[in-house]
Amino acid sequence: MKHPDDDNELFNRMEAEMTDPAAPSGGEVVDFGKARTARGESTDPSPDPSADSRPSKSADPEPTESADGRPTLVDSTVPTVSGPGVIDRIKNSKRLDVFPAWLKSAAEFKEALGWLAGHAWHTVAFHAVRVPFVYLPKLVWRSPSGLLNTLGRVGRWSVDAEGEALRQYTATNEQVDEYLKLSRQRDRRVRLRMILTVLGSLFTLGTVLFLVYGAEPMTQVIAAAVAVLGFGLAGAPADAPLTTRAVIKTEVQKLTSDIVVKAMASIGIGQIASAVAKGRDGIQFAAPITREGPGWRADIDLPLGVTVADVADRRARLASGLRRPLGCVWPDADPNEHEGRLILWVGDRDLSKTGIVKWQLATARRHDIFKGIPFGLDPRGRGQSVPMIQHNVLIGSQPGQGKTASVRVLACGAALDPSVEMWLHELKGTGDVDALACTCHRFVSGIDDDSIKYAADSLTLLRAEVMRRAAAIKKLPRDLCPDKRITRTIADKRSLKLWPLLAVFDECQNLFAHPKYGKQAGEDAEFIIKLGRALGVILILATQRPDKDSLPTGISGNVSIRFCLRVAGQVENDMILGTSAYRNGVRATAFRPEIDAGNGYLAGAGPLPSVVRTAYLDDPATNAIAQRALALRKAEGTLSGHALGEDAESTAGPSYDLLADVAAVVPVSEKRVWNERIAARLAELRPEVYGGWKGENVTSALKPHGIKTTGVAGITDDGERTTRRGIVRDDLTTAIAERDENRGAA
Repeated sequence: MKHPDDDNELFNRMEAEMTDPAAPSGGEVVDFGKARTARGESTDPSPDPSADSRPSKSADPEPTESADGRPTLVDSTVPTVSGPGVIDRIKNSKRLDVFPAWLKSAAEFKEALGWLAGHAWHTVAFHAVRVPFVYLPKLVWRSPSGLLNTLGRVGRWSVDAEGEALRQYTATNEQVDEYLKLSRQRDRRVRLRMILTVLGSLFTLGTVLFLVYGAEPMTQVIAAAVAVLGFGLAGAPADAPLTTRAVIKTEVQKLTSDIVVKAMASIGIGQIASAVAKGRDGIQFAAPITREGPGWRADIDLPLGVTVADVADRRARLASGLRRPLGCVWPDADPNEHEGRLILWVGDRDLSKTGIVKWQLATARRHDIFKGIPFGLDPRGRGQSVPMIQHNVLIGSQPGQGKTASVRVLACGAALDPSVEMWLHELKGTGDVDALACTCHRFVSGIDDDSIKYAADSLTLLRAEVMRRAAAIKKLPRDLCPDKRITRTIADKRSLKLWPLLAVFDECQNLFAHPKYGKQAGEDAEFIIKLGRALGVILILATQRPDKDSLPTGISGNVSIRFCLRVAGQVENDMILGTSAYRNGVRATAFRPEIDAGNGYLAGAGPLPSVVRTAYLDDPATNAIAQRALALRKAEGTLSGHALGEDAESTAGPSYDLLADVAAVVPVSEKRVWNERIAARLAELRPEVYGGWKGENVTSALKPHGIKTTGVAGITDDGERTTRRGIVRDDLTTAIAERDENRGAA
């Protein structure tokens, strides 16, 4: 505790040192705040006067004290250059766009012009329809009243009726001089106005007589129309205008700093609330509040220790503080700034009430899957795409929230690329993607055991296809395939058979939870997800029951792109979006059932998860796209399998177990074995499965199971002793034991 006299004592001591003639002439800048703190910490509130209680001091001063007993200043007293220089600050500064985003994007510019033209056309058509049936009868009905109103106004103007109230006021208050002046002024006005009124009346009478008896019929019609229009407008009541609004504008309160500060103080974050209570804002605005799309954007620096996730966790409270619907308030992080930078976007309308999102490729002739597939819009109206190459996609939600519609969008986008081989498995049996069957190499729709087996066979075939592609890519020259992954150039070389392959499994929980085919299907899917992405094999898995039984953790943990619509709880949320997503504020549980159908969190397609409202394709639109895709594939000769009516491929015999097969060809006595020998033995065991395998294939196949290759010393068939890549049999038995244990736990 600081003694009350410490401040005075410190001041007196410093004053004595300054006036001491024996003191050195060089001055020293002292930080009074730090000096008081240091002295207060070193002062004992209840010192013991006995000599034994005082600690002995060393001859050397403490590191935090100077030689004369004063505390050492930590901060430099000499001004130094802090931070980057002027040039560096200019280089690192953020430049604002010269032209807005919608003007630089041809698609957005075209969309803006289309909206403007549509708005103008709607307004013109709205009023044009009402002219003969509403507006003209109103004008005719109001014309007599307008004529009387016009005559009354002319009469009042002629006799200077507007000045009568002022003349009565001066007479009542006995202001004789003012009254006489106003009377003389009225006399002059009335004489002139009466002359003009008489002349105007005579001219009007002559014009009317001419129009009635001497004018052409067309002139009479025009004159009558002008008279009806003029007198009709003059007879319109003030509270009943002639026309009605063609478009009712949404009146939204402008977002201001005061509104934001008050709302942020009401969400229950202590640092902000305490600062506001002390008269401060509690938050700092990094940029002016501006319009962005159909809403307002505020860039906010949160207090120290407060993150965007803290605010996102209180989104409902924030919406209440802003007095806006929940679907209008979207707090997001800025991936280019620190964790305390909040981008608060407040829309004019609830996202769920924006209507059906039109798909960008709805009328496109073709599309390149290497450029990603347009998926929908974010709350700010910006288009969002899903990259497909080198990715796998997991979609999850409760029933009826738009899961299958999202799958349909991705499948249609892939179908418009004629180089993509389509494998569709709709395991619900309702025919949601039947329109695309004409473009597929493999297709099934059903929930019976035969359909489930067909889907399981597809995964087995895909696993073999992944292995074939791995061997094929390894043989490609480096100038054609420097990164050992599928490119557009490689996909266009049909002789290589390395085109993109998209496999969709809708309602995949019916496959993975199947008592007979589920376990092997899960292993095959995990293998494909881990190795197939660089080889052009893409899996899209959709489920309405995201749990460990219907969605193996090896699959959910390795998928790179995730889309989660409305789910019930935290466990389901994290199963789809990844571990800790709920804790980090990415919560699909906040979406409202049915109201927010089609809204979901898209993770992996950008630097941060974002809310996306997916585009919607109904059956007629899907069928039209499928027919365009079919025509493209016919023209380029890329139809195969089911699309040509060929018999479905099937796995030869029962499905195999790779680990069991390797264990069968490696005896217990052989502790270490080369991979090339394992490949040869596997080819003898199952030539239809392992035929053509080499040591590299064994390495790639065992890697997903956690079995690493190492240098193994051995003797070749020629008797030469050397070291080559191989495995340790104990690692194999450990992997088998762990797998069987996990199966038993599941």
